[in-house]
Amino acid sequence: MSGRSARGLDWLNFFMANVQTGFGPFIAVYLTTQAWTELEIGLALSIGTFVTMVMQVPAGAMVDATPNKRFAAALALLAIAVSALLLAFWPSPLPVFLSEVLHGFASCVLGPSIAAISLALVGRQVLGERLGRNARYAAVGSGVAAGLLGAAGTWIAPVAVFWLTAALCIPSLVALATIRPMDLHPPVPEEREGGALHGLGVLLRNRGVLIFALCCGLFTLSNAAMLPLAGTQVTRHAGDEANLIIAACIIAPQLIMALIAPWLGRLAELRGRRIALLIGFGALPLRGLLLTLVEGPGWLILVQALDGISAAGLGVMLPLLAADLTRGTNRFNLCMGVFGLTIGIGGTLSTTLAGFAAEWFGPATAFAMLAALGLISVLAVWAAMPETRPPEGKE
Repeated sequence: MSGRSARGLDWLNFFMANVQTGFGPFIAVYLTTQAWTELEIGLALSIGTFVTMVMQVPAGAMVDATPNKRFAAALALLAIAVSALLLAFWPSPLPVFLSEVLHGFASCVLGPSIAAISLALVGRQVLGERLGRNARYAAVGSGVAAGLLGAAGTWIAPVAVFWLTAALCIPSLVALATIRPMDLHPPVPEEREGGALHGLGVLLRNRGVLIFALCCGLFTLSNAAMLPLAGTQVTRHAGDEANLIIAACIIAPQLIMALIAPWLGRLAELRGRRIALLIGFGALPLRGLLLTLVEGPGWLILVQALDGISAAGLGVMLPLLAADLTRGTNRFNLCMGVFGLTIGIGGTLSTTLAGFAAEWFGPATAFAMLAALGLISVLAVWAAMPETRPPEGKE
């Protein structure tokens, strides 16, 4: 875990999170200042979401097929910089739509590339701890970026968010360059590969892959709408303080995630994957239930901090399980793409379902529905997910 390459990977995760934070809610704020309508903003964001969802599997297959993962990550970072500059220079429909497409595809390449670099750097035996460390640096990076970008957008100009996002790609590339190729030892496949379509077919016949893909979909079906729904309620009651409360609701989980992610990775290595999954997934229905009961911004921030446990569970365990389930093959990133696709589907449906439930039956019922879906995801892990940790002494 020590050495120049390990530290380079730490800072790559930190600055990569800085860069990705610029493409969150700041886009909606910026486009609003450019006189875009809510319909046009929604269309732009939907394009980005759709591209990110459908490109998960192809991008994963592409990263698997690329022997130089560092080069793939560098191209992805450059593409993200270009997409930020497109937003900054030309806030008109066609360039913005192109920016969302470019960013969506680049994001699908960047995440798997960093996971593959992590696997090649430390091997399978301590991958859980390395992924936990990745998550810690990414969480701290997201929190720092939220403050920096928010300050730049407020006190300089809304467009400054995207200038700063593009600039942050430079230290990301520097950190990537400090990871030495001689320190990377990718696992050698034990079986002959038959191409991406063949590999996808093999994955879709793997019981563990299918069960965890279902768990991922249920997780995001429950999780994705909780903060937006809570944010709607806060905006109606808190007035001018709403932005500060939402910012706190974003930063609090990042702090919790930074604290527990390495511990969760070590727990997965020592005690098995299922217990770490149950901890991460178990915080989700509890959070949904508490959101039906709490009122007031202070309580909301405390409850939202539970999202850090869930985020650490999914963020660490998804690539770790992908590595377990593709041991001896070259399908690691393709498997991550399958999981990413189900996450995208769940997240897309979540906000729609919660919106309808809140409109027809009220916010409390919507939160209760999301909590119930979270409980189903926990039960799916407990009842059906096999233990994938290899026996001691084997990778």
